[in-house]
Amino acid sequence: MNTLIEQASSFPLIVFTLLLGLLALYWLLVMLRLTPTELFEHDSLKQDHLASTMVGLGFAGVPVSMALSVLTIFAGLITLAIEWLVLSRLSLGFFRVPAGFAVLWAAFALASPLASALCRRLHAWLHRHPTLSRRCLLGETVRVVDVTGDGDATAVLEDDEDRQVVLQGKAGNQPARGERRVLVKYLGNADAYRSVLEQDYLDARTRLVKLRLAGREGRPDSEPPGRNGSSTSA
Repeated sequence: MNTLIEQASSFPLIVFTLLLGLLALYWLLVMLRLTPTELFEHDSLKQDHLASTMVGLGFAGVPVSMALSVLTIFAGLITLAIEWLVLSRLSLGFFRVPAGFAVLWAAFALASPLASALCRRLHAWLHRHPTLSRRCLLGETVRVVDVTGDGDATAVLEDDEDRQVVLQGKAGNQPARGERRVLVKYLGNADAYRSVLEQDYLDARTRLVKLRLAGREGRPDSEPPGRNGSSTSA
């Protein structure tokens, strides 16, 4: 028992001890209905925030809180394995701290694709519970199946045709039947979404990456632009 406590309180495992404690408290509040599942979601992907960052990492379609929970568990397990197999067998002394930070970085890097794959498998279940998956659908690809005369359209999710969403168009950005579009804004009052063409969304993300790289080289102190740029504003 003492060995387990020592391991849990040693660096870098103590990071996950604290994170998992916070996550357990959060999910307890969710079960008691004192806090929402979509706590970190925003109505739009236009600005830089945690939800838009998670979408960029491949976690579209699940609440950020769920994605972070899965990511933390995977990274914690990887860190635990490295601690038992490597760090505990070495006399690192002062170098345990930099080694611990390197392990944390590697654990999250390795855990990200695993957590993303598991979260994608949860899509179908979440889609059956619309109250849990409204804003977290931002970043998902849909296919337009019907267009009404007032500019609204009905679309189905690319990875789950049983889940339908309503798209609201605007001047210069009207959905057309058969188009593949990406959801970029949630309209709560209408329970509908703004969307952009999939290729426009991908082009905007590519331009954003280039602008950020250029900003780091030439303007290290400047703030990055919004996630989707002007071409994907909705």
